[in-house]
Parts: sequence; C-alpha cells; structure tokens
Amino acid sequence: MEISPVLLIVSIMFGFILGIISGLTPGIHVNNFALILIAASPILSGIGFAPFYVAVIILSNSVAHTFLDIIPSIFLGAPEADTALAVLPGHALLMEGRGEEAVRLSAIGSAGAVIVSLFMVLPMAFFFKNIYGLVNDYVGWILLLIVIVMIATENGEYEQGQGSLAHFKFKFYALLLFLISGFLGIFAFNNTELIEPLLKFGEPSILLPLLSGLFGASMLVISLMTKSELPLQQKNCMFVLSRKRMIRGLVTGTAAGSFVAWLPGVSSAVGTILARLFVRVEKGAESSKEFMVSISSANTSNAIFSLIALFIIGKARSGAMVAIDQLVNVKEWDYSIIMILLIVIIFVSTISYFTTIYLGGSISGILSRINYSRLCAIVLAVLTILVILFTGWFGLIIFVISTPVGMIASYAKIRKINAMGVIMFPVILYFL
Repeated sequence: MEISPVLLIVSIMFGFILGIISGLTPGIHVNNFALILIAASPILSGIGFAPFYVAVIILSNSVAHTFLDIIPSIFLGAPEADTALAVLPGHALLMEGRGEEAVRLSAIGSAGAVIVSLFMVLPMAFFFKNIYGLVNDYVGWILLLIVIVMIATENGEYEQGQGSLAHFKFKFYALLLFLISGFLGIFAFNNTELIEPLLKFGEPSILLPLLSGLFGASMLVISLMTKSELPLQQKNCMFVLSRKRMIRGLVTGTAAGSFVAWLPGVSSAVGTILARLFVRVEKGAESSKEFMVSISSANTSNAIFSLIALFIIGKARSGAMVAIDQLVNVKEWDYSIIMILLIVIIFVSTISYFTTIYLGGSISGILSRINYSRLCAIVLAVLTILVILFTGWFGLIIFVISTPVGMIASYAKIRKINAMGVIMFPVILYFL
C-alpha cells in the first residue's frame, strides 16, 4: 500500500481535532464520530481519502479522546465509562486547589501508557494469540472474580473506636451498592428502545445518564448540600509523586487496560476497575495522584491494544475498532502498516499531551474566579440538559434515579468503584 505523507498528516490532524471535541464535550463519544465517518467514507474517498486514511482519522480521534476526556470529568463531574472512577480523586485534588495538577497527572498517565505499551505489544500479542480461545471461554468467570476481589478488599473509611469486625459492615454496603447499581444498569440497558433523543448525533448511549448521575451529579449534589467552597487554584503547580508510585501507576494501569482490550463485550471501564484494585489507595494526596496516573494509563493502553487485538485475532473490541474493521480489510495488513499506525499513535499522543496540559491550566485559572456553589448548580443544570438532548425523557428518569444511588458510597463511606456494578453486573450475567 502506497501511503501519501500529506494525506496521512491531514488525517492525523483531523482526527486529533475530533478528539478534542469528543473529549471535552459530555455526551459526544468517539463512536459518534466513527459512525459519521463510516457514512461519509464514500464522499471522502471521492476527494482522495481512501478508507485507510479514514481509519487513521478514527484512530487519531480515539487516542486523543483518552487524553482530553479527563478534563470534563475533573472540572465538571461529567464522566464517561472510561473516566468515571477518576472523578473522585480528581475532585479531591480540585478541592485542594490542585485541579491543574490532576490534569497533568492524567496526561502523564496517558503519555506514559504509550511508552509502556510499546514494550508490552510483542509479549501480549504472543500471549493472547496462543491462549485467546481459553480466555474467551471464561470471560464471565474472570469478571466475577474481579468483582469478588473488589468487594472483599472494601474496608470502608476508618472510624475512631470501630471494632475489629467493622470491615464486614462496609463489605455488605459495597455488595449492596454493587447490586443496586447493577439492577439499575440491567433496567436501563433492557429498555434502550425508550431513548428518544431530542438531538440526534450518532448512536445515543444510555451510559450518559447512568454515569453522569452515579459519578457526576451525585458529587455535585453533595457539594451543594454541604455548601463546599472551591479553594484558589494553584497555577503552574508542580506535582510531587514518588518515582515508585509513578512507575507502579503506569505499569498497573497499562497492564489492566491492555488485558481487557482482548476480552469480548468488555470496555476499558473494566480496565480502570482492575487498575483501581492493583493500586493501594490510602488516605492522602499521594494515593489519589497514583490513582489518576493508573486510570489514565488504562484508558490509553486500551485504545492502543484494541488495535493490536484487531490485527492479531481479527476481533474488534471497541466502537472505534468496529468502524475501522468495516472500512478496511485488516487481514491484508502487514507489520509495516502496524508500525505506521503505532507512529501515528505516538505523534497524536505527543500533541494531545501538551494540549491537555494547556487546556487544564486555562480552565483551572477560570475556575479560580467563579463561585463554586453557583458553578455546581450550573453544571448540574447543563448535565440535565445534555441528558435530555441526547437521551430524551427516559434518559432523564435514569439520571434522576442514578444520582441518589451514586450518593450511597459517600454516606456509607465506601469506595465509589462499587457503583461500577452498573456495567459489570449486566456484562457478567450476559456471559454466564
């Protein structure tokens, strides 16, 4: 295949711009643009952009999105499945006046994941090429084991004078939250036909009201109820994180994201759960920072290894890869094409890293001049409007129900990761 450097660069930059838009705009996902690009591929081919270049646009969009989608999660409390667990540590740093630092840590996690992934590509490809059939047969049991570990390691928030058996109470609360959110997820996914968006832009996702309620609105409502005040945000702050924690966050996050990229029906959200389990989280800023690095690493590595999985086992494991699989015959690719695409990923990651840091700093500066309670109310209103626009009245009902469910974790003093039952429980039931 003869590749034009000019068309390649134009495709990369176009995909990068789409990544900025989808990353910063709640409700708009990579999959939305992927579907539009597939539909427009005949027109694009007519002006010289062959299906391969359209695939490059989608890949560039996918990678850039994993860098930039952390910004609305931290500053607006508007997460996607991939960044839902980042809301809490990101918000904790924001409330310490270190919102810009949270964005920097996330950008470093994503950029570091690219480097670590390059070292893991060959061993992971060899491993899954040989045992994929076995792993594929036990996906449900693998996910169930992850949930068991997740609940078993829940010890709650330490309280002065609590008895030695207090951790069993928190494990019960964790199981309860997992099941409540899980049944909510089943109800929502089984009734997606009720979604009637007022604004049609690609495929509407029920995850928008679910995750915005569980992880975004719940946090905003608690902030309004407690009349939290946003401290002055530090500008150009340097983060402090030990080399050991940085490397551990990068390796565990990248490994988790790369592992789930090979599993059918499993999103990178499960990778962030794995990353959370492998990162020991205690009280304190160091813990939150390592967690931010780990989650971002999991998201970016998942995007990379979804491409590798498509090439090695011929299975598309994400919406972006499904689109690429429809555009081009991956079986005809040789290793030189994969090398070119890896270079594309490195280039997009580099410019996405600097763009994320720049935008994070700019937004942090703006927030310093805004009344936080008023901001929470405005963001809550905007989230509500987005839910109605993209998922209709059924989405609003799910949003209203999921918000108090998300508040359970804060009042029960357990980890909010347990609310990921909203995705995990339906997926486990599907495979078992």
